[in-house]
Amino acid sequence: MSLLTHLLACLFGMGSWVSINGLWVELPLIVPQIPEAWYLPSYLSVIIQMANIGPLFVTLMHRFRPGALNETAVIYVIIGLGTVATFLLGFFWKETVVVAGVARSVPLLVLTFFLAAVDCTSSVTFLPFMMRLKSQYLTTYYIGEGVSGLLPSLVALIQGVGLVHCINSTQSVNYTLNIPNGSVTSDLQAQYQPANFSTEVFFFFLSAMMLVCLGAFLLLNYHPSVAREQPNSKYTNGVKQKTKNRELVEQKPMMDPFRPENQKPRSSFGTGSYSWMEVFYIFGILAWVNALSNTVLPSVQSYSCMPYGNNAYHLSASLAALSNPLACFIAMFLPIRSLLFMGALTVIGTGVGVYIMIMAVLSPCPLLVNDTSGGVIIVLAWVLFILTLSYVKVIIGVILRDEGHSALVWCGAVVQLGSLLGAVTMFPLVSVYDYFSSGDPCNTKCS
Repeated sequence: MSLLTHLLACLFGMGSWVSINGLWVELPLIVPQIPEAWYLPSYLSVIIQMANIGPLFVTLMHRFRPGALNETAVIYVIIGLGTVATFLLGFFWKETVVVAGVARSVPLLVLTFFLAAVDCTSSVTFLPFMMRLKSQYLTTYYIGEGVSGLLPSLVALIQGVGLVHCINSTQSVNYTLNIPNGSVTSDLQAQYQPANFSTEVFFFFLSAMMLVCLGAFLLLNYHPSVAREQPNSKYTNGVKQKTKNRELVEQKPMMDPFRPENQKPRSSFGTGSYSWMEVFYIFGILAWVNALSNTVLPSVQSYSCMPYGNNAYHLSASLAALSNPLACFIAMFLPIRSLLFMGALTVIGTGVGVYIMIMAVLSPCPLLVNDTSGGVIIVLAWVLFILTLSYVKVIIGVILRDEGHSALVWCGAVVQLGSLLGAVTMFPLVSVYDYFSSGDPCNTKCS
């Protein structure tokens, strides 16, 4: 295998969600300077789900007009759009427009919609494009997709996003009444530390990352050493051409490598290696793990971690982001495709997720809040949660890759569907009904 191709596949995958992930980690510096304040995350959740019109369009075109959509051209367009949008955010993110007499961050919201459309559409275009390379490179792509969450988090840590110090704030009671014997009370006040570099620089960094993704995609298309890594050259616009020998086009799934060539297909899905029950099982797990890991649990991460302190929150965010590419790296050398094992890992990850959700519900006074072990457990819970479910996602991607180009298109569509269902479920709970409480980082007292 070519190390250059591995590197390019990783950089290509990195561009899939780097812009939206970067926007989320930068929120602590953005919200104090815009009129929407901390309502912005709720608006972003809605905007990101509206942007699913992109993958919906691509999926419908693939279903009803196969071959009509130039897959390579679409990828060029969305990467270019993402590069321009992140660059423009560096100039206009805090500009406002008066709408119905109220100042609104219209440029930020509009540019975010374009970023979300780019990243959502990448789920149904980047994955199918990887069909052009050998199956080993799909795992490397998933590593890059994990890095798209890790890298912005690390840069944000260097930037100093969200660092809080508690300082003494002395208040004089009855001061306005000029009572000589007015009592004096001491209170702690949360003070956010200034960043090491500006939000504008951070957005320009994200734009540079999208340029790197564009360069990687160009080389994946035109570099000679990459061409030698293609299992065949029977592709036009991402659509598999008919060949007399089907095995040259699609590798046989490893679930049953000794299946006789003349055995009747178990279903009309892909190569027919899986029954429809197994297909629904795979896609059901795919939707479930993406709902949990992309929207449901991330929407309450601050509630589950902040009561244990800022260090616990930042460690959980950073190590969880690191767990994603680590799971992909493990899957590269240990690809266990057993559907039973996949289900067991999903149950384990879901169980850990239930613990995280319970801690978020109990916020600001979760279990062991005054004990160091509480912070250690919540950090380890986040690491195990992301590690197990990321491994499941990679293995499903590898399995569906062997089922053909169409299977990967549906893989991306189900990923977005799961994320959408998770967001629709959590948005009213978090933003409308205020079911979760964060408390004061400096003054919350728990018995």
